Amino acid sequence: MLLLTDAAAFAGRLKEGKMAEMELPSLEEMEKLKNRAFERRVALTMAIFAVILAIAGLGGNNATKEMLLAQQQASDQWAFYQSKSIKEHQSRLRRTEIEMALAERGAGMAPEARRRAEELLTEATEEEKRYRSEKAEIEKEAKELEHERDLNRAKDPYFDFAEVLLQIAIVMASISILADMPGIFYFSLVLASVGSFLALDGYLMIVKIPFLRAGH
Repeated sequence: MLLLTDAAAFAGRLKEGKMAEMELPSLEEMEKLKNRAFERRVALTMAIFAVILAIAGLGGNNATKEMLLAQQQASDQWAFYQSKSIKEHQSRLRRTEIEMALAERGAGMAPEARRRAEELLTEATEEEKRYRSEKAEIEKEAKELEHERDLNRAKDPYFDFAEVLLQIAIVMASISILADMPGIFYFSLVLASVGSFLALDGYLMIVKIPFLRAGH
């Protein structure tokens, strides 16, 4: 019953024009609220840009370190390969010399000397085969390391360009706040999108961009 009375009284005041005026925010205040919302949105986006930039930087550093490490390991393997080649060549010369000696003096050699020469020939032949086999394994591993080196060297420019674009995007986003120009912010979004794609491609190497590979 009391609620009905209050409602009736409110309606009466409304008819009489006695209702108090409601205070609405001014246009200036509404503009400030709008600007603060824009600034918060840009700040949040800049934080996301910074995270992606850190990920791109990590990928670039890892690619560089892996490239240098693979290069060093490949060089070590090729040096080892060269050592095996020299030993193989020495075993081949030794085998050839023994074969020539048996061919020239084999018939006139004492049985014990001939037996010893044949043992040395077998030993030299086995060593030559072993060094050849070890060379093949070393060569395979060296080429795998070179492939890893080349892959990381190909990744590096993707991360470099990604970092540059993301850094520019962060600067442009900051300018958009100071100048109150959303257009600059949208431009920074484009730069950041391209930079993010390059960072992702640097990890996965899905799309190979020719001009990035040409410089490295």
